[in-house]
Amino acid sequence: MTGTPGYELPLLLFGGFRTLIDRLHSELAVRGHPDMRPSYGFAMQAVGVQGATASEIGRRLGVSKQAAGKTVERLEALGYVERADDPADARRKIVRLTAHGIDALTKSAEIFDELRADWARTVGAGRITALENDLRAVVDPAAYRLDAAGWFSS
Repeated sequence: MTGTPGYELPLLLFGGFRTLIDRLHSELAVRGHPDMRPSYGFAMQAVGVQGATASEIGRRLGVSKQAAGKTVERLEALGYVERADDPADARRKIVRLTAHGIDALTKSAEIFDELRADWARTVGAGRITALENDLRAVVDPAAYRLDAAGWFSS
């Protein structure tokens, strides 16, 4: 044992996450997406390539349909999503990513690759690969969910 207190691990993991997300959004602003926020990224992932209803988005995010609806309204106002009639049910609306939304997600993926490369230059590529492998060994695949906002508030 190193004498490191147990509470430090989640704080370091969260700090690493926060560092990556903050740097992502700073770079997204430079690359044409100054209005993007972390919650918008989660919401756009919840919309997905096939689109989704507000209820589905709410379930995926772990928030109410109303909260999801407000986020969708903001994303729509910013041009990241659009609403369209559901071809399977005329009573429902489907939220879809626009070209602007797809561009934001594409640039996000590119920036995450760049940020990973920065970390690899700092601590070594082998150590980043080992860290990723170690985290895969202890993180349940079911933990890859989009409901961070709902989880924090519950």
